[in-house]
Amino acid sequence: MTTLPRVTIAMPAFNEENYIETCIASVQAQDYPRDLIEILVADGRSTDQTRAILARLTESDPRIQMIDNPEKIQAAGLGQIVQQATGDVIVRMDVHCEYAPDYVRQCVAALERTGADNVGGAQRSKAKTFFQRALCAALASPLGTGGVKYRHEGTEGYVDTVFLGAFRRRVFETVGVWDPKAITNEDSELNQRILEAGGQIYLSKDIIVHYYPRDSFKKLAVQYFRYGKGRARTLLKLGKYPTLRPLGPFLMMSGLAATLIVPPLWPLAPIAFATYALATGAEAIRVGKHLGAKAIPTVWAMFPALHGSHAAGFAAGLWQYLRNPDWSKELDVVPAKRAVLRAV
Repeated sequence: MTTLPRVTIAMPAFNEENYIETCIASVQAQDYPRDLIEILVADGRSTDQTRAILARLTESDPRIQMIDNPEKIQAAGLGQIVQQATGDVIVRMDVHCEYAPDYVRQCVAALERTGADNVGGAQRSKAKTFFQRALCAALASPLGTGGVKYRHEGTEGYVDTVFLGAFRRRVFETVGVWDPKAITNEDSELNQRILEAGGQIYLSKDIIVHYYPRDSFKKLAVQYFRYGKGRARTLLKLGKYPTLRPLGPFLMMSGLAATLIVPPLWPLAPIAFATYALATGAEAIRVGKHLGAKAIPTVWAMFPALHGSHAAGFAAGLWQYLRNPDWSKELDVVPAKRAVLRAV
């Protein structure tokens, strides 16, 4: 990049009347040149005021364009955005996040500095409630996230996946866009295809974005159940993972369940469950002590909630997608020359 590239902001949305205006305002406040940014919002046919808000914003800022997403799945909307984008760099944004004013500039700088095909920042969490503060503590633990690098804001270097992401357009011309049928895990699945095509993914500590985690055990369980299903679908579709990390919760919970179900393993059940309880309890104290003693039981309870829901979702995904795979073997590639990424 000898000159600053044109950037397309890719933003999926559905019923986001409480967030969309604030998020777009954060894009408009970016310190990247205004005339080099376009803002494309793929709306999944919202039933609230999201579309009306977007129509009003479009009138005042011609850089904003709404794209109809009849599939309602955000991965499908992102793919539609790429098909219509004019930018050389596609910056994927989530409506529920807060972005530093230099977010876009730092993404472009990281792409240029590293030569990577996708760059992103750490998934920095912010909290408004007691539950969210406890969850932020749990997610700061390797037991909560599997030690994934993009959960640690001080980490820098080449990784297997990042939060959100900023992509060189050639990525989509080579490996295709986000899987339009993927309800969850679409980012990791795309990043895995990038790596398999010889591409590189870079995590930069200078790219700053914050998000708010779920605010109840029910919402957390639903989220991680869906994550588990998405992970199972990716495994069956691509046949492997870059690392064994996604299998951790399923293997751990399956092992515990086996000690209850398989008679020869019954004597091991007390030891296995005690070990799990002690390990998660000690970790809850380590990561939650700064919140005070009353937070530690909540943090402790979050580990089995995270592990159990993810494992159950993974099992459900294996059952569903082994019987009825819903993916196509043909990639939805943006028209251009096909090539291995490192050879481009």
